[in-house]
Amino acid sequence: MVRGKKDKLFDYLIYIILALVGLVALLPLLFVLGVSLTPFGEVLKNGGYILIPESITFDAYKQLFSQEKIINSFGITIFITVIGTIINLILTTLMAYPLSRKNLPGRGILLFIVVFTMLFNGGIIPTYLIVKETGLINSVWSMIIPNAIWSFNVLIMKSFFETLPEELFESARLDGAKEFRILSQIVVPLSLPVMMTVGLFYMVGHWNEFFQAIMYVTDPNLHPLQVVVRDILMQSQDQLQENVDNMVPTATMQMAAVIIASIPIILVYPFIQKHFTKGMLLGSVKG
Repeated sequence: MVRGKKDKLFDYLIYIILALVGLVALLPLLFVLGVSLTPFGEVLKNGGYILIPESITFDAYKQLFSQEKIINSFGITIFITVIGTIINLILTTLMAYPLSRKNLPGRGILLFIVVFTMLFNGGIIPTYLIVKETGLINSVWSMIIPNAIWSFNVLIMKSFFETLPEELFESARLDGAKEFRILSQIVVPLSLPVMMTVGLFYMVGHWNEFFQAIMYVTDPNLHPLQVVVRDILMQSQDQLQENVDNMVPTATMQMAAVIIASIPIILVYPFIQKHFTKGMLLGSVKG
């Protein structure tokens, strides 16, 4: 089919709009990165706004990584993200697969419960009391177990499983395969897009863990990266200079801390973008 000039002009317009939107989204990150790498004198000289620094210094990053709490918080956050995402995917898969089978007894009631918990929760105080009674207070598991399954992700994965051809399951059952074997050898290998999509949701949630950390963890040695970054951002000039070299100003340290907390997720996303897009589309076809 030959495309007309109007279609091509429309495509160019869309590309221009997308480029402008991308630029608007990129500018704040460039500003934060520029300030974190620029000597503070140059930042002041340019009125506090830097996008492309003329000279580069890594003093802020060196100073941050020289602090034990930053290194420790990185380890805590990596543990929460890796272990938490693995647990999330296993439990979500084990819950979504049975719900995707239309012959499951009580399926309607179970789906109602899942949707209900997505819209309503028990509240902060009851949840805190449950976490306390289960002995998870001041533990890294308090930032993993309470959100082991997200109802929204269960529905996405369930919808994806429902798009798989029923003939595959019938053929496997005729060959004597049980449900766990069907799930592990047929469903999971075919569900890489939705696994990557849901895994990204869980991974980002764990990497940005903040609320549960300040709710359930009082031990500073167990604070994840986002809480430590918050502490750095809230410190005044005098308080910060008690702990770090005076040659590294507060603003530069703050921007460096934001970059440290953001870059890992930004680097991971391009590698799973293809699966992420496909998983979101296929997972939303059926309800």
